[in-house]
Amino acid sequence: MVLRKWLDSPIRTEQLLAEKYYDGDHDILRREKKVIGADGNLITIQNVANNKLVDNQYRKLVDQKTNYVLGKPMTIATSKDEYLKLLRKVFDKKVHRKLRVLAQYAVDGGVAWLYPYYDENGAFKLAVFPSYEVCPIWKDKEHTELECAMRYYPEEVFNENGGTQLIYHVDLFTKEGITHFRYQGASLILEEKAHSDYMYVGKDGFNWQKLPIIPFKYNSKEIPLIRNVKSLQDSLNQVLSDFQNNMEEDPRTSILVLKNYDGTNIPEFRQNLATYGVIKVTTVDGVQGGVETLKIEVNAANYQAILMQLKRAIVENGRGFDAKEERMDGDPNQMNIESMYTDIDLDVNGMETEFQAGFEELKWFVDQYLIHAGHGDFTEETVEFVFNRDIFINEDAKIENCVKSVGILSNQTIVSRHPWVTDLQHELKQIEEDKQAELKEMEATQSIMEKHNHDNGGDE
Repeated sequence: MVLRKWLDSPIRTEQLLAEKYYDGDHDILRREKKVIGADGNLITIQNVANNKLVDNQYRKLVDQKTNYVLGKPMTIATSKDEYLKLLRKVFDKKVHRKLRVLAQYAVDGGVAWLYPYYDENGAFKLAVFPSYEVCPIWKDKEHTELECAMRYYPEEVFNENGGTQLIYHVDLFTKEGITHFRYQGASLILEEKAHSDYMYVGKDGFNWQKLPIIPFKYNSKEIPLIRNVKSLQDSLNQVLSDFQNNMEEDPRTSILVLKNYDGTNIPEFRQNLATYGVIKVTTVDGVQGGVETLKIEVNAANYQAILMQLKRAIVENGRGFDAKEERMDGDPNQMNIESMYTDIDLDVNGMETEFQAGFEELKWFVDQYLIHAGHGDFTEETVEFVFNRDIFINEDAKIENCVKSVGILSNQTIVSRHPWVTDLQHELKQIEEDKQAELKEMEATQSIMEKHNHDNGGDE
């Protein structure tokens, strides 16, 4: 069975793991402290420090990439002003928030899914599905076109005892509509309402000509970010936790040596050392008893060096950036800033290519909605979705370059490059209005001066 195979697949397991790591549920939280026991086998011990610290650099990387590519609203460019106004209404702030979630799911799971639909009021909407909810059945090996798709998701319902329980639904998406199942006992059972169309006008149902499940990939191979950094993230958590353990555990900083209070064999020695921090030894003559203390110093500098190396490795392997690195000290120039963003730019370039393919598919559904809503046919119009990457800049240098470009470049080009401009068309319109207002003010002033001169017989 395709669904059952996908539910237990390594791909989905990794996607679920990525979601856990993003939420802070790391493997270190289930770590047990084990030592070699008297019989030579590993045993779990309870009476020693076992810190489980999480320094979630993985979540920082996911958020970093998400905000870098979609932290700011997209710029939509098309030649027809009427079409542009309609697109801006569709891609409003609520949709931008959903697109940001879409990007987060894509980085986290390698791919995320966008579902265009009509709600019960007939309004055009977009829904976001995470990677681990959608089982795709592809037509080709390159994963460019879907044959159909299944969505597996839970629903919390009330039971007969007044409590709640989870039931799992499976929706099969095809060009003929949606078939609804309940997943129970590893089997699919048809729901009472077994079929629904994608849209309704009154009681009449209609379906899209294309499958309304659109993939938005993090990269062409749909490899999630967690695969590149999990081992490093686990090592970071472990070193940090071990350092805290060594600062708290007596066996690591102070060991008691009991002389002539019975000897001990090697397995008992290892277990007592790790568990109690006590070693019992017998001297050769067996005469003098006593207690000595061995001191072991914990070198914090060594741990700090390892932690710094691990964090740097996470940033490099995850293709992020570290805003606290040396290149950002003082007043960094634009070249240093751009150098810091090299890795994340390379990663996001591939992500943007995949997202552009997704937006091209989404455009078809938006155009069909505009036709059905009576706004006109814009299917032949080209649209460019531009990601405004959220990058640190040296504003003073950029503004100075804009000023120096006056008379060399067009006013529109200069304004578009100014760091304070967020809406180019609005800014150009405002500049023109300011010029007109200034011109009217100058004309009014000149008129007053001419009248004044006339009243005074032109003496002045």
